[in-house]
Amino acid sequence: MNNGLTPQGAKRAFRIGNRTLSMIVLLLIANAVVMILCTGLGSTMISPVNVVKALLGHGDAAASMIILKLRLPRVVIAIMIGSMLAVSGAVLQGIVRNPLTSPDVIGITGGAALGTVVFILYFSHLSIQFMPVSSIIGAFGAALLIYLFAYRHGITPLRLVLIGIGMATAITAVTYMLILSAQFTPTAVAVKAFTFMTGSIYGTSWERDVLTLLPWWVILMPLAFMNARHLNVQALGDEVAIGVGSRVQFNRTMLLIISVALAGSAAAIGGTIGFIGLMAPHIARKLVGPAYGGVLPVSALTGSLVLMLADLAARTAFIPLDIPAGVFTAAIGAPFFIYLIFRHRRA
Repeated sequence: MNNGLTPQGAKRAFRIGNRTLSMIVLLLIANAVVMILCTGLGSTMISPVNVVKALLGHGDAAASMIILKLRLPRVVIAIMIGSMLAVSGAVLQGIVRNPLTSPDVIGITGGAALGTVVFILYFSHLSIQFMPVSSIIGAFGAALLIYLFAYRHGITPLRLVLIGIGMATAITAVTYMLILSAQFTPTAVAVKAFTFMTGSIYGTSWERDVLTLLPWWVILMPLAFMNARHLNVQALGDEVAIGVGSRVQFNRTMLLIISVALAGSAAAIGGTIGFIGLMAPHIARKLVGPAYGGVLPVSALTGSLVLMLADLAARTAFIPLDIPAGVFTAAIGAPFFIYLIFRHRRA
């Protein structure tokens, strides 16, 4: 993937310039506005003024209950999952130097979903705090299988994507077969597993979901940002990266672990929400250029914005039905993926 960086630019590209800082501020404002809209819109409409009052602790009891107990946890989890998937996709694209790569496209999210479905079906008696661990194990298992099948005297980006797409399809089939064959499983648990496979943040709570995902978000997101400079160097190619003193294989392994862990922990709560990891990095590069010091934070803010809007549409488009947010991200992301394929085929 030609990103326009030079060795000198890669060394300093993790610094945030004025353009990137301005874009981050604008996206923060956009996220705050959408957050207020998302907490106010629904079957019960609450004005933005009353939303702000409730957030500041001065709203009336009924509005505060709806906002703080029902809608705000869902918005917060959308911000966290959207940003994690976006950064995971950006890191993965930087590692393999392929703009068509994302955790859901090559099967990493599917592996995480398989791990979580196994937890839901067979280990739901355990604390939900263990669910991200099961999801991350599934994600790493999928990544390892993709690596082994794609390796032939090294790995080419095209082979990785093609093997990953096939692996994603196979893992999804295995997951559905597992759900359907678990006849002893209560219907409610099976429905939960099917909903999870679509990608949904319905019924989010502070204790069960937000607090479970928060430690992973707090640890993994800064780790990704701190390693932006390694992505910049790797984007130049292995020979150039080695020439400027980069430990290519060590850094690539570390970045892959971060990317898989981000996608896996996000999928543990939100399920297989697709295409955010593909779209957000492309949007970020259009806004701030190729340097990953800007791409990662802008991707995170873009991903959170996309998932908040998708979930808002899911909640309000067909009231009283609550459509999984993954349906809307797929409706946007699938045409975007096709567009990218045709654009790069002509390149």
